[in-house]
Amino acid sequence: MLELDAEHVHNLSKRVKELSGDDVTHCIQCGKCSGGCTVAPDMEEIPSRIMRFIQLNMKERALTSSMVWTCSSCLTCTARCPEGIDIAKVMNVLRMMCLAEGYTPKEKHIHVFNRLFIDMIKKYGRVYELGLMVQNNMMAMTPFRDIGLLPAILKKRKIGLLPHKVKALGEVKELFKKGQTFYKRMKVEGWK
Repeated sequence: MLELDAEHVHNLSKRVKELSGDDVTHCIQCGKCSGGCTVAPDMEEIPSRIMRFIQLNMKERALTSSMVWTCSSCLTCTARCPEGIDIAKVMNVLRMMCLAEGYTPKEKHIHVFNRLFIDMIKKYGRVYELGLMVQNNMMAMTPFRDIGLLPAILKKRKIGLLPHKVKALGEVKELFKKGQTFYKRMKVEGWK
């Protein structure tokens, strides 16, 4: 049951604004973000609904939604928002809140995939697709799930057998250091 009290109704939206700089209370629920979202057709929750959960202080619903982890940060939602809300940034903040507060999505493999993806970026400055596919399948205990795709992918040279590091890997690592400082601050200050 949804319970709203005047004192706490804006806790989540205030926290999101502090972390992202975007005021989700300005969302008018027009649905343009959801209409353009590339992953929305496959999700139980759509971006506009996540924005509504934030507005209504429904923290657990927002932070346990798979949409938070599945968002591809393509910025279509942000570009379409008539109120100028950077919805992709809000989704990123929600992911950081999930990590800081121990929330995990219903589908456990989404969090694992996200972690593997980020670790690849840290290590190489870009994604090593073959390694990501193999590691993700191993973590999901389905090591041969995508094996049938491999010959066609390799033949078309869509992915490399070996990882390649970007030239400016030091700059990428510096960005992660800055992000880690922010994440630690969230944990220490108890962003709940």
